[in-house]
Amino acid sequence: MSSPLIQESTRRRLTAQQAETVARLTDAAVEVLNADGFDGLTVRTVAKRAGVAPATAYTYFSSKSHLVAEVFWRRLAAGVPEPDLALAPAERVAQILREVSMVVAGEGQLGGAVTVALLGTDPDVEHLRLRIGGFIRRRLAEALEVDPENPGPLVDALEMLYAGGLVHAGMGHLTYADTSDRLVAAAHLLMEKQQ
Repeated sequence: MSSPLIQESTRRRLTAQQAETVARLTDAAVEVLNADGFDGLTVRTVAKRAGVAPATAYTYFSSKSHLVAEVFWRRLAAGVPEPDLALAPAERVAQILREVSMVVAGEGQLGGAVTVALLGTDPDVEHLRLRIGGFIRRRLAEALEVDPENPGPLVDALEMLYAGGLVHAGMGHLTYADTSDRLVAAAHLLMEKQQ
């Protein structure tokens, strides 16, 4: 049985066969990115690599930015579990920030492509950007055991911290591992100020 994530799409709920098609397209997108970079990525080339008709691919993804944002969303949702409540709050926050920052580490061109894609104006990307931001906000709120609907200034500061860190890494200024280390150190400083 597929997880809800696999059967969920920006545009609609997916059948098992449609979910398989979307999975093939997202896998092929990473392959094309690694071979040709973001500039060489098109929905058409991804469709060809996935063995899917271009018209079919466009029923799922409105643009290459939408496709890359979907790849990131799927990696994030699958790779960032709920915080371990047995840990101290600062360690739970560090756990979330590490996992968020490392979700595209070692993925070749994917990190930079995600940065470009998420800054786009495509309405489907905007929808995913809100979903991604809400997911990370919930994880941080869970780590601090606060209400995700009204988490307070510490979660707001942590959100700004990770967003800036990931853009910095996506631009190639730091590796994702270095970014992760710096995010955790900065989060510890923020949390010390709160005590």
